[in-house]
Order: sequence, then structure tokens, then C-alpha cells
Amino acid sequence: MQTHHFSRRAFLRGLGVSMALPWLESYNVWGDEPVRNRASSEAPVRLAVLFSGNGFHSKEWWAKGHGKSMELGQVLQPLTDFREKMVFIRGLYHEEARKGNIHSSQTGNMLSGAPIASGGDIRSGTSFDQLLAQTYGRSTKVPSLVLGCEIANPSVHKNYSMLYSSHISWSSPTTPTPLEVYPALAFDRLFKNEVSAADKSVLDAVLADANHLRRDISRADQQKLDEYLESVRDVERRIENAAKRGELQGWRPSLEKPNILRPADGIPQDIAEHMRLMCDILVLGFQTDTTRITTLKLNNDHSALRFPNLPSVQQAGNGIDYMIHHLLSHSDGDDWLKVNQFFMEQTAYISRKMQAIQEGPRTLLENTMLLHCSSMMAGAKHDNDQLPVLLLGGAGGRLNGGRVVDYKDKSERQLCRLFLSLMDKMDVRPKTFGDAQSMLEEV
Repeated sequence: MQTHHFSRRAFLRGLGVSMALPWLESYNVWGDEPVRNRASSEAPVRLAVLFSGNGFHSKEWWAKGHGKSMELGQVLQPLTDFREKMVFIRGLYHEEARKGNIHSSQTGNMLSGAPIASGGDIRSGTSFDQLLAQTYGRSTKVPSLVLGCEIANPSVHKNYSMLYSSHISWSSPTTPTPLEVYPALAFDRLFKNEVSAADKSVLDAVLADANHLRRDISRADQQKLDEYLESVRDVERRIENAAKRGELQGWRPSLEKPNILRPADGIPQDIAEHMRLMCDILVLGFQTDTTRITTLKLNNDHSALRFPNLPSVQQAGNGIDYMIHHLLSHSDGDDWLKVNQFFMEQTAYISRKMQAIQEGPRTLLENTMLLHCSSMMAGAKHDNDQLPVLLLGGAGGRLNGGRVVDYKDKSERQLCRLFLSLMDKMDVRPKTFGDAQSMLEEV
């Protein structure tokens, strides 16, 4: 495993700000010693876990065939362009998650497969993303980035804490990893080192350093640097505009007092823009190698989100805001399908942005493992006998796409076997994890 020490890597710096550089051909950005006029170090493997709660349309989550000829169910249509980089996995499950048969007991161990405590206790298991963060993630400024688009629910449902429905990333068996639901604060975590820098523009702070660097890099790298800075500026500008509108996406507390009131109910006023900002922040974190591990929870299980941004098929002329996500999941109607596709569009958006970023011989997507999952197949039945799981990306040449892998009729079909395989591709190799004793050979 590469052991870069982030404090000696290349940053653009300004007052209270440090912005890690993207891969450059003429500057050893990520090596132990940043050196001008020397080829950059090989890009590392990254892991992104995307979660959407309440499952999917039961008849439209499927794939068959391989490569460009792979056929996809309607839920997966937004990912058509990425079939050759996709591994669709059928039949995996968590034995422990089947014991409660409610949302909380099925979700709190999504990334660990651990037994879930009930009766007021909070206990799950350290999730595999955080196990990676404690080892592989130590090489970066931010060991892991855990993002969400819906606030945690602290209530109790049928003797299980709803915190289980709100958190899939766990730093220890009793500690859910803090979920950052404010894009402005997630952005600050990537680039700002001091609270006093909260109201300052990141790009304004590093402009002098960026202009100095431009003189020492190739023309191609100058273009790459300009594109990267514009990406940062775009996210920063959108957060600023949201703040002016008083929306959750732009909420950022200042040192003296909040610059705008915190939204009362914690529900994003513009869920489409909120998700896109989180997707962009995920890509920026990987592009600069500020973090190599990101978990993005698009919504909670038992979610209360609504989608006025999506035109309703079932109620013509209205948005899909007449029913919360959880209740909508108890049908297989056209509006439920549209919401499913909206979640897949976020995965497609991330994949498209990553595919456009070149890192030497590969793209950022080809250096990434992007896992999209849910804790049940269909919300109406709480069906988790087999879980919806798909992978995108290339893991630095270690993952071959364009395949459908079926474990439905196999005896050893623990989802934790997949987690062992993914950790192996990042050179972290525990002998066992959760209820798994071995990796999935096909992955």
C-alpha cells in the first residue's frame, strides 16, 4: 500500500485555507516529496459508498448480459452509459439484518453485517468504510468523508433506535460516524483549516499560490489546474447563492453567530441541488486526494424526503411531494420508479464527472470503486433476502466491469464477503469481517 504522508504533499495555500492539488503530469503531487518537473505519482484507489433507503421498484431492479450488450431494468436506465464499468451483483444478504424485519434493524449493520442491539441500547459494528479509514485513510487530510442529505432520526421504532436507519457508517460498534448534512460545512472540511476562514472565498485565498504554480507546470497541467479551480469555484458559488436564499445547502455557522438561521426541520428546501452539491464535493475530495473514502447517504431508511422537483405521473401537474419517500416505497407505481431513477441519476452524475478527470493512464472513475446499495430490495415487503448491490469503476485496474454476478443459489452469499474483496483492492486485508471468512472470488 502506498504510504503518502499528507503533510508533505502539494497544496495551494492561503490564510486559513489549504487546497490539495489534483493529479498533474509535471508535478509529483501525491508523493512523499512534491517535486517540480517530475512525473506525478500513481493515483491511489478510492472507495465511494452511496446508499438510498427503502429499496427499489421490485420489478425493475435487474440486469442481464454483459458489456455493451448488457440489458438494464428501468431503475438502472440512468447508468446505461456505464454498463462496461458496472458489476451488477445479485443474491447477497446479511443474516443478522433479517432478525428484526424493520427498517432500523436492517440498516444499522448495512456496512458491517454485525448483530444489532435493541431495547434502547446502541450497538452495531465498525463498518468496513471506517476500517479502511483507520488504516488506508491515514494517508490523507480527511481519513473519510461521511455525507448525508437527511438529518438523523433519534426516535425509537418497535424497540430499535432509528439511529440505525440514519447511519450506515460506524467508527466503532457504539459510535455512528457523524453525518455531515450541510454542503457548506462539508466543503469547508475539504479546504478550510480554521473557523476564522469560514466566510472567506477558498479561491481568493489561494489565487497567488495558484498563479505561482502555473509558471512551473506544463500547458496540459495548466488547463487541468484551471478546470479544477473552476470546479471549486462553481461549488463555492452555489453554496453562497443558497446561503443568500436562506436554504439549508448554504448554512454555515460563523464564529460569533450563525450567518443565517438553521432550517427548522432539517429537510433540504431544494433536494436536487442539495444532492448535486454533495456529489460534487465527493468528486472534489477524490480529485485532490484529500480523502480516499467517502460515504454518501442520499436519504435515510424510513425516509421523510419528498421530491417536488420530479413531475408526478400519477398526479399530473404536481410534483412527487404528496407522499414521503417511505410511504411511496410501499407501491410499485410510476412515481416510485421516477424517484428510484432520480437516485440512480446521482450515481451516473458522479460517474460521468469522474470519467472526465484524467489521472495519468486512467481516469478517476477507473481508479475508484463506487458501491451503490440499499438495505432492502423492496420497501413494501421489507424484503432483504437478497440486497440490491452494484459496483462501478475500475479500482485502479483491479476490477473488471460489464458483468452480472449471481450468488442467489449459492450457500456462501454474505455481503461481507464483498466488503473483504473491496478492502483487498485497497491493500487492507483482515482475515475475516462480519460473518465472512473469505472474499468473493468473482469480484
